[in-house]
Amino acid sequence: MSFQYHEPVSLAEAVDLGARFGADGRFLAGGTDLIIQMRRGKVAPRHVLSLHRVPGLDAIEVNGSVRLGALVTHRAIERCASFQGRLRGLVEGAEVVGGHQIRNVGTVGGNIVNASPAADGVPVLMAYDAVVVLESRRGRQEVPLDRFYSGYKEMQRRPDQLVVAIRIPRRRYSYQVFEKVGARRAQAIAKVGLAITHSGAGWRVVAASVAPTIRRCPAVERLLETGTPIASPEGLLPAIAQDVAPIDDIRSSAHYRTRVMARLLYHDLRDVWRKLG
Repeated sequence: MSFQYHEPVSLAEAVDLGARFGADGRFLAGGTDLIIQMRRGKVAPRHVLSLHRVPGLDAIEVNGSVRLGALVTHRAIERCASFQGRLRGLVEGAEVVGGHQIRNVGTVGGNIVNASPAADGVPVLMAYDAVVVLESRRGRQEVPLDRFYSGYKEMQRRPDQLVVAIRIPRRRYSYQVFEKVGARRAQAIAKVGLAITHSGAGWRVVAASVAPTIRRCPAVERLLETGTPIASPEGLLPAIAQDVAPIDDIRSSAHYRTRVMARLLYHDLRDVWRKLG
């Protein structure tokens, strides 16, 4: 594992290096995924660009909308008092990312760019209609997170573009929840992950570990928008089948993932349906 290590001290310098090295370079945030992938030979960048000396990337701004710098750690999200009630789904997602050591250094930007279909923090951000803020020599670009992933480990991001922040629009949520099913609640890859929110913008349902990418579930959302109570988990299966494409692997079967997603949805929303009924 041979590479050149760079420590830019400004955003402009980081962007300049990203443009210079292109696909031969990798930005380093927390490193909890990148370093492991390098050691296993899955990626072999010739240049590693550390972001730890770039000022402002670890800032949390709460001023109506929320802005998370790309280097904000999962631990910082856990501890942010502003999120405890208003955006408690963010906290619920952060709490189950790895162990304490991982949450102390793992970052929200790194979690997004790693593009794992089983990521814990990403479904919640997507359910909040988060926007990814990208910076390059060509200028700034914002991409809705639910359009950011185009396939397995594929993103709407060029190698020279740096994720600098994640922006969450200002909304009042009447419902928000994050669920994860794994061998353990934390320190385990999700077999199924599920984030649900409801606001003036409607229902958002986002699933993890049931498709090549983390994805919104529009058929399930349309079903919820009808306001029709669902009598059992099985009543959700036709809509779920339109939205997800789980696989059989060492951690779980496609059948299990689909059934568990239906039961999670039903369990989370049955109180809502009781009120509607």
